[in-house]
Order: sequence, then structure tokens, then C-alpha cells
Amino acid sequence: MDTGRGLAELLRDADRRAAWMLLIDGIPQSHVDLDDPGYLEFEYVRRLGHIIDVTAPEGQPLHVLHLGAGALTLVRYVAATRPGSRQVAVEVDEALWRFIKLRLPLRTGGRPDGRTRVQIGDARAVLDRVPAGSFDMVIADVFAGGRTPAHLTSVEFAAAARRALRDSGVFAANVADGPPLAHARAQVATVRAVFPHACLIADAAVLRGRRFGNLVLAASPGELPTEALTRRAASDPMPGRVVHGQDLVRFASGAKPVADATARPSPAPPPGAFASLPGLDRGEHAPADEGEIGI
Repeated sequence: MDTGRGLAELLRDADRRAAWMLLIDGIPQSHVDLDDPGYLEFEYVRRLGHIIDVTAPEGQPLHVLHLGAGALTLVRYVAATRPGSRQVAVEVDEALWRFIKLRLPLRTGGRPDGRTRVQIGDARAVLDRVPAGSFDMVIADVFAGGRTPAHLTSVEFAAAARRALRDSGVFAANVADGPPLAHARAQVATVRAVFPHACLIADAAVLRGRRFGNLVLAASPGELPTEALTRRAASDPMPGRVVHGQDLVRFASGAKPVADATARPSPAPPPGAFASLPGLDRGEHAPADEGEIGI
């Protein structure tokens, strides 16, 4: 489907009966298992899931702002693992949201629970309008053409996320970068200019600048549970490292915080970065279904 902002395609995961992958212009955006919303396929999404898991005691409801809706993977995850959570997901592409709502609806047992709302608009503009101190988590996972828009990479953006969070809240962002990791280092410097505590989660090959990939950046006004995150990341199918404290300072050494006036989009993924998508059935697309969800 051409949404006007890109070509959206849903492909079945041949290895999981009710799982689908959303691609935009051929770039994987989301993976969803309708029967098992607790299953997270992408390694960086799993790491965002770890942050969700340790943000509060197990099962405690959270108030979460998702900047970038995609196929609502983490919205479904929070709803499944923390029942009663209130969530707002922001999506700039209304046609894409209508497509996902029709093809991969949230399952609410036949009744809308009123706890999940999708808002159409620019992520930064919506973030700037939310009441101060109203969220436990702000999760930024926004890409256009495979790149994070420039206005979502600045100190001013990080400050808006801090304002939206409670004092115990956590900001988490998906940062895509490759060697020499200049963008990732600048993002760490940018977030550390606003938040006193931060950490970075990624696999060793990405951290060492050996390949293009996703790094998950977390920050908070309070201490982050880095020990718990380290254990969870190390136990992943593709183990990750948690960089924090002086190691994070050294990682960002020489990098300067990014301001709105000088911000640039994240680097484009190199050719062939997503050429191989094993386990996908390109002959089968998601069926239509009129699900229920607030908007």
C-alpha cells in the first residue's frame, strides 16, 4: 500500500503462525505476533522491552508515550505484560495507521478498553504539547526513509522528553548508526546534557563500529537499573552489552550535544543492510479485520 509517505507492506513470518512484519519501502519497521504480543523478534526492540520490564515492579501499570507507532509492537507488549497501562502512540502517517488498524488490530476481547490511544501528528509537535510530568516512559523509535528525522535528535528534543517524564521516568530511543559511530556518540552527548543518568545497549559488533545497526539509548533523572539490564541483554539470543558510567563517558568522548539549529538526520542504512529477510512469506499478506482501538 502506498501511504503517500512510502510503500507499506505486511509479510507473514513463515516461522510463527500469527506473526507479521511491516516493511516501509523495503525497510523492516515492525514485527508483530498477534497470538503472542510478549514475543519481540528484533533485537533492539527486545532491548527496549528490557527497559520497559525494569522501569517498575513486574506487572505494575505504566503511562507510556510511544513516538513512532509502526505496527504497535511495544504498545502490544506493554498491554500484555503490564495490564491496565495507559498508552499514547504517535504516528505521523495517518494512512499507515489506518492500514495497520485494519490489518493488525489490537485484540481487546471485543471491547475497547480506552487505555490505548493513537494520535496522528509529528512526534516532536505532540511531545511539546503533552502535560509536564505525565509519563513513566517516553520511547522514541521514529524513522523516515530509514533515518531518524533531525528534529528528533537534539538537546531541545531531549529536554522536551525530560519535561514529559515524571522524576522516576525513563526516556528510551532507538539510535541507528554505523562506523565511525559519530551519530551515536553525539546522541549520547546530547542526552547526557539533559539527563544525569544514561546507558547504551547494543551488540559488540555495532559498539566496535564493525557494522551498521541499532543501539538503544536510555536515560533518566534517577539511577538506571544497569545491573538488571546487563543480565537481560547478556541472555538475549544475540547478546548485547550495556555501556554506562565512565565507559559511556569514554564512548562519547569528544562528541558535542546537538542543537536544533545544527541537527541532521541519522545516517542512512548502507545498501543491502536489509537485503536478506529470512522466514518471510512474500506471497501471503495480512487479512483485513475491523478491530477496535481508540484514536
